[in-house]
Amino acid sequence: MSLEVVKEDEEVYSWREVNLASIPELERETVERRRGRDIVIAVDHGPNSKHAFDWALIHFCRLADTIHLIHAVSSVNNEIVYDASQVLMQKLAIEAFEVAMVRTIARIVQGDPGKVICKEAERVKPAAVILGTRGRGFIQSVLQGSVSEYCMHNCKSAPVVIVPGKEAGDESLI
Repeated sequence: MSLEVVKEDEEVYSWREVNLASIPELERETVERRRGRDIVIAVDHGPNSKHAFDWALIHFCRLADTIHLIHAVSSVNNEIVYDASQVLMQKLAIEAFEVAMVRTIARIVQGDPGKVICKEAERVKPAAVILGTRGRGFIQSVLQGSVSEYCMHNCKSAPVVIVPGKEAGDESLI
């Protein structure tokens, strides 16, 4: 008689890998040299997400690191959403290489952003999970919920770094 373990909290989710353009300088690297860390960066199309991405490149990433860009969407089968997300990921991957010379892996995942980020962090086992915040006030965050707050309380496999939103008028870090 065999028993199966049933996990009640486990959700099945859909995702699509993003095929990023090949950067020849990264292809020549040897496995021996690539002893860097894995870093998960949650991204979307907003300015605070871009600010957190820039912050991660400048203040956190090192030469041999690999960043895992995660973008949560309502449906990975919606080609318009997927194409727009792929363009975003491609742009960020090129910028990551130009600024910090890090390798990028991108994944567009279907589902609730907080749950998706924590699930991907569990899969990757990164040195850190980095994400931005919308900069909403305490009351609004309590009433509407917050992805960054959810991740802070539920990501158990890595420290969560929440980069405060950039104030209107601040210059870009990069």
